[in-house]
Amino acid sequence: MRLLSFEVKGKASFGAVVAGGVVDLAPRLPGIADLRALFEADRLAEAARAAQGAAADYGADEVRYLCPILFPEKIICVGVNYVNRNEEYRDGSEPPKYPSIFTRTPGSLVGHREAIARPPESEQLDYEGEIAIVMGQGGRRIPRDRAEAHIGGLTCLNEGSIRDWLRHGKFNVTPGKNFERTGAVGPWIVTAEEFDGFDDLRVTTRVNGELRQDDTTANLLFPFAYLISYVSTFTALKPGDVIATGTPQGAGGRFDPPRWLEPGDVVEVEGTGIGALANTVEDELP
Repeated sequence: MRLLSFEVKGKASFGAVVAGGVVDLAPRLPGIADLRALFEADRLAEAARAAQGAAADYGADEVRYLCPILFPEKIICVGVNYVNRNEEYRDGSEPPKYPSIFTRTPGSLVGHREAIARPPESEQLDYEGEIAIVMGQGGRRIPRDRAEAHIGGLTCLNEGSIRDWLRHGKFNVTPGKNFERTGAVGPWIVTAEEFDGFDDLRVTTRVNGELRQDDTTANLLFPFAYLISYVSTFTALKPGDVIATGTPQGAGGRFDPPRWLEPGDVVEVEGTGIGALANTVEDELP
């Protein structure tokens, strides 16, 4: 099942993607305000029954795509998590023993087809295509051998970065990862039962149709189950929390010279079994 958050005529709702468009689930699931609440209430099976065989309420082009989880309590991001990505740094370092973890704010991300903003403070807007986990069940100190059962679904994420602002402090990436509207997530969440495992999913990034990133989760240093177990050691994960699992090699900052995103560029991030997240770049007005 593909679940999305959307807006029509200024009114936000949530639904399921079906043949011909979108089924609005809000009137069919009383007491559920959004997708985060749907996961919290563990009513996915009811949502699937409501969507099955239903005619689309809206065409795919009638809706404005919002971030699938509108207000996640946590957006946890993992850095340098592909084998080739670590090698790309060319610093001679050994593969890390533990994942690099940082967070993003909801305001730093937009939905599918929304414009990504290049801020006036920097021209170093970069892309990072990723597959992101959406937690279906929460937990603390989740055992690795049971971690995948806590996955609610997967989505695509462009973990856009302002590269020079990542280096303003010695150990500080937070500013460069949290400029408003510099990344994107979506277009929807594909629920976990649609996947036959999570260990060999392809993720690609294209800029203006040119393939820039291409790898599979088989090459993750820390697979999904490890990440869920590790993160839940220090914080209680909640339904609707998002874990961005890392980006492959090929980000714009690693080219010589760097290939920063510019207004008018179109960035597409695609994941196996998920679909493609597409966004155009524009300048943010100061």
